[in-house]
Amino acid sequence: MRKIFVFLLLLCEASVFAQIKVSNVQKNSSDFSLFANGKACNIYVDASDFTVVKIVSDLFSEDIQRVTGIKSTVFSSIFPKEDQIVVIGTLGSNKIIDRLVESGKLDVSLIRNGWEQFIIKVVEFPIEGVKRALVVAGCDRRGTAYGTFTLSEAIGVSPLYWWADVPVKHQNALYIEALNYCSKAPSVKYRGIFINDEGWGITPWAAKTFDPELGDIGPKTYAKVCELILRMKGNMLAPAMHPGSGAFNKYPENKVVADNYGIVMTSSHCEPLLFNNVTEWFPKTMGEWNYMTNKDGINKVLDKRIAENGIYENFYTLAMRGIHDSGLVGVPKEKEVSIVEEVLRDQRDILAKHINKDIDSIPQQFVPYKEVMNIYEKGLKVPEYVTLVWPDDNFGYLKRLSNKDEQKRKGGSGVYYHISYCGEPHDYLWLNTTPSTLIYEEMRKAYNTGANRYWLLNVGDIKPGELGMKFFLDMAWDIEQFDFESAYDFNAQYLTSIFGREYEEELKDIMNTYYLLGFQHKPEAMGWGFLWNNYQQRERVIDTDFSFVNYNEAENRIREYNRIATKSERILESLPEVYKAAFYELVFYPVKGADLMNKKMLTAQKNRWYARQKRAATNLYAEKVKAYHDSLDYYTNKYNLLLDGKWNHMMRVSPGWNGEYQNMPPVELYKTTGKGDMEIFIPGQDYMAGGLNLNILPTMNPYI
Repeated sequence: MRKIFVFLLLLCEASVFAQIKVSNVQKNSSDFSLFANGKACNIYVDASDFTVVKIVSDLFSEDIQRVTGIKSTVFSSIFPKEDQIVVIGTLGSNKIIDRLVESGKLDVSLIRNGWEQFIIKVVEFPIEGVKRALVVAGCDRRGTAYGTFTLSEAIGVSPLYWWADVPVKHQNALYIEALNYCSKAPSVKYRGIFINDEGWGITPWAAKTFDPELGDIGPKTYAKVCELILRMKGNMLAPAMHPGSGAFNKYPENKVVADNYGIVMTSSHCEPLLFNNVTEWFPKTMGEWNYMTNKDGINKVLDKRIAENGIYENFYTLAMRGIHDSGLVGVPKEKEVSIVEEVLRDQRDILAKHINKDIDSIPQQFVPYKEVMNIYEKGLKVPEYVTLVWPDDNFGYLKRLSNKDEQKRKGGSGVYYHISYCGEPHDYLWLNTTPSTLIYEEMRKAYNTGANRYWLLNVGDIKPGELGMKFFLDMAWDIEQFDFESAYDFNAQYLTSIFGREYEEELKDIMNTYYLLGFQHKPEAMGWGFLWNNYQQRERVIDTDFSFVNYNEAENRIREYNRIATKSERILESLPEVYKAAFYELVFYPVKGADLMNKKMLTAQKNRWYARQKRAATNLYAEKVKAYHDSLDYYTNKYNLLLDGKWNHMMRVSPGWNGEYQNMPPVELYKTTGKGDMEIFIPGQDYMAGGLNLNILPTMNPYI
C-alpha cells in the first residue's frame, strides 16, 4: 500500500510540470468548453467559502472576458443546473466539492491537510442535471486561489496583465483538454515581497495618480498589490514604512484587504510585531525609542498592535533596533545580547497574551540584519521555534547560511533579499539590474541549507522590478524547475512568451547583455560624487571606474549599451500598438535608461579629461552630456505618460536622498586660444599638457 501511495505522490508532483492545454478549437469530445459559440461557462462558488475564493472567482470571470470579450456569471446562492459548469472551492467549505469527494468522483487524498495545494479536474456527471464540471479544489484558501489563477495563466492572462500592461490575446473559443491536475506543495512555505522602506515611486504614484481621493497609499493600492502577489503564487507582504506618508496600519481597511486576499502580513527587520516606528512613534508623547529607558512605553504600543491585528494571519518580526533602519539605541555593548534576549521574551509574551494558540505555532522570525548580526554572533539565543532569516549584504550576496546546528532548529530558516536598496555605501533604487543567475545561485545555496520557510524580496516600488519579482517567486514556488541554464534564460524566455518567438534571439542578447553590464556596474553607481558618510567630500567630482585610457573600457561599454538600446528600439517600433506599453516598461525603458545614464556619465568624464588636456573638442562633449541628460528625462516622462498617464509619478531617474549624483553631471568648458598645438595621445597614458614623458616609436625591422 505504501508503494502505491508513493507512486501516486510522485505522479501528482510530476503533473505540476504538465502544461494545462487550452485550444481555440475542440480537438476531442472530452475537451471542456470554457467558452464557445459566444457563451462563457458559468462559475459556482459556495457562499460559505473564504472571501479570497469569491474574489479570485470574480477575477477569473473577468479574465475570461479579457480573453473572449464575454464574462462568466459567478453564482454563490444557487447551483445552476447547466450542461457544463466551473466549480471553484476549498475542501470543507464548498458543499458540491465535498459531495464529489464523498461520492468518490474527486480524489483529494494527495492534497488533504496539505499547504496551498490544489487539484484541477474535469468531472463527468458531478451531480444530477449537470453533464460535466471543471473543478478547482484547494486544500486551503490560497490553494484554491492558486488553482484558479493557474487556469487564468493557461487561457492567456499574465500575472502582469495590469502591473506591466501585458496584453491578452483574444480568442473566439476556449477548450480545455480533460485533465486531472494535482499540484505539489510549494518549495518555500512563506513567499513574499517588501516594498522598499521609502516608497520613492509607488507612494507618489498612489497618492497623485491611482488613488488621489485618499491622497496616499491605501486599500485601493494594496488590493492591486495583493492580487499581483497571489497571481505570482506568493502569499506574503511586508508593507513599506513610507516616511512622510501613511503607515500600513494608519488605514484599518488595509489589513482587511490583505486578509480578504489571503495575504499573510509581515514586516521588515526593524519593525517589531508589525509596528512601524518611523511614522507611528511620536517621541513628544511616547518618549524615547530606547528599551533601556522606555521599555514599558514601547511594549504598550506593541501590545496594542497585536490586540488589533492578532486575529489575522501574520508572520511576526521579533526585533529591537533604532528608529527606521538604525542601530540599537542606548544599550552598552556588553549588554546587547542580554537586552535583545529580553526583547524576544517580552514580545513573545505579548503574542501569547492576545493569540489563542501555542506560542511556538505562531509564525515568528528574527532577522540578524546589519549590526544585529554581530549581536547574534556574540551568542544571542533565539527561541527554537523562531525562524532565522538570513539577509544578503544588500547587493545580492548572502552574509550567512545555516550551519549544521542551525539547520536542526524547529523554526527553520529563511532569507531577506534585495533587488533594490537605499543605504550606504550606495543606493540602487531606479532600475532592476540584479541578474537572475545571481539570485538563483544565492537562493539555491540558502535552500540547500534549510532556508525553505520564509523568503522575502525587497522589490523597491515593484516597478521596474517586475521580472526580478516573478523570477524570485517562481523559484520560491518550485525551485526544482530551475538550474543555472534556465535561470540565465528566464527573462528572455518569459519575454518571448509575451512578445513572440520571432524575437527570442534578440531578447536573449538584449537582456543578457543588460544584466551583464549592470552587474559590472549598476547604472545608479555611474554618478560623479560620493554618497552617505562622505558629506565632507560632497563637492568633490570623481570619475567612474571605467577608463578612456586603458583597453578602450569606457568606449566598449558605451558601444555595448548603444547596441542593445538600438536593438530594443527596433523591436519596440516593430510591435503592434497593443504590445508597445508592456515592451516599453519591461525592456525598452530599463535598457535605454541604462544606456543614456552610462553615456551621460562617461561622456561627462571624457569632457573633464579633455578640458585638462585643453582639447578643442571639450565643449562638444559638454553639449553631448546635456543631450543625453535631456533624452533621459524625455524617455522617463514618456514612461509616466504611457496609457494616458497610468503610471504618472511612478518613475524617477534620481530617487533617494542622494539622487543628485544621477542628475546632470559637472562638465567643463574650454575657450580655445587660436594657437593650438598638435598633440599626440599614447593609449595607456593619461597624457597631460606640459608633461615630461619622452615617447619614441619602436624600431621597425622587416626581418624580425
